[in-house]
Amino acid sequence: MSCDNHMDRGVLPDPSTPANEDRKAEWAVLAYLLDAHPKQFTIPTVSRTMNEGKAAFDSEDAVERAIRQLVGVGLLHCCGGFILPTPAARYFWALEE
Repeated sequence: MSCDNHMDRGVLPDPSTPANEDRKAEWAVLAYLLDAHPKQFTIPTVSRTMNEGKAAFDSEDAVERAIRQLVGVGLLHCCGGFILPTPAARYFWALEE
C-alpha cells in the first residue's frame, strides 16, 4: 500500500502547472482591482495594464480567464462593461490588511 498522501497540505504543488499559473493570474487581477477600488476598469484596460504592453495572446488570455473565473465565483462583478470587486471581495481584502 502506498503511503503517498495526496491530501497533504504540507506538500507544495508544482508551481509551473497551468492551474497554479491560473491562480497567480487570478490573485494578481483581484489584487489590482481591489487596490484600485473604487476606480472602474474595462476588461481590455485591465488586460493591457496587467500585461504592460506585452502582445502575447497567452498573457491576455490569462487575464481574461482570471476575470471570468473571479466573476464566476462571485469575487468580481461585471456591470456595464466595467469590472468591479464585490463587497465580499472588498471585505476579505480589508481583513487581510
